Amino acid sequence: MAKTQLADIIVPAQFAAYVLQRTAEKSDLFQSGIVEANPDYDTRAALGGTQVNMPHWNDLTGLRQPLSDSSPLVTVKIAADQDIARIHNDGNAWSWNHLATVVSGDDPALALADFMAGYWNRQNQYMLISSLKGVFASAGMAGNLLAIQSESVANQTTATRLNGSTFVDATQRLGDCGDRLVAVAMHSATEAALRKLDLIDFIPDSQGEAQIRTFQGRRVIVDDGCPSRAGTTDGQVYTTYLFGNGAFGMGAADLNGQPVEGGHGTEGFEMARDALNSDTNLINRRRFILHPRGVKFTSASVAGANPTNPELELAANWTRVWENKNVRVVAVTHNI
Repeated sequence: MAKTQLADIIVPAQFAAYVLQRTAEKSDLFQSGIVEANPDYDTRAALGGTQVNMPHWNDLTGLRQPLSDSSPLVTVKIAADQDIARIHNDGNAWSWNHLATVVSGDDPALALADFMAGYWNRQNQYMLISSLKGVFASAGMAGNLLAIQSESVANQTTATRLNGSTFVDATQRLGDCGDRLVAVAMHSATEAALRKLDLIDFIPDSQGEAQIRTFQGRRVIVDDGCPSRAGTTDGQVYTTYLFGNGAFGMGAADLNGQPVEGGHGTEGFEMARDALNSDTNLINRRRFILHPRGVKFTSASVAGANPTNPELELAANWTRVWENKNVRVVAVTHNI
């Protein structure tokens, strides 16, 4: 019986396209609209350097000036600012041994193709939550934060818990822009508490194959990476995030048109063989942007060439540059 060869499965350019497609298809972040693929970010990610500057004009402010035959109009300057997104470079490597292949009867390369999209989805979600922790630790985001939690069990009430009423209060942090919030990410304990209140609805997806959770019409993403901490006295405090469409922009450089010198594959997907140990290695590298729009990354506290998730969580690395209403994310800290 003919055995599927590695080269039949992993043609670097085709494999890369497959993984990217599957990543988008399987990603709650993309499907909910929280993360928006942006061709401009693709282009910017392919540039050199560690960050990209995105200048923008600030909105006009001030009251209108009634015309007068004795007083001229007073000119007002149009102010500019710039958002800054960090370019991330990361990767991972996997290997499998000849004996594992022949003993199991399975082909690890096929399994890897299936699992890789899910793996990168999880990594993107970890990065997004880490970025939010840093963003909301910065002072400039106070206008997008609703802090209703009690730091002790004794003082917890319906007003300190996330429920239908307090969720409406959270959407009001964006005022008349609150209806732009289309998705919500929460800890599994929060989602379970809301289900006990019959506040979580389940609707079939477009293919009728899965049930999508919603809360007040917003798609729910359950992620235990959402912050949870002990109260100052006792009890637990949770953080739930509300998002507008395209709250995060994402783009990636195409590394698969760059063959590796002296190797097989590209800078994006490279294969190597350790013949004496009967090992096959697959290396996947990424160069990409995953950025919360309107909050610039200052790189004030980054030790290495690329920020780690703990560094994304530092307030010193983030500064809001858009008006609060235009930053498409709200955080609420609460009890359950």
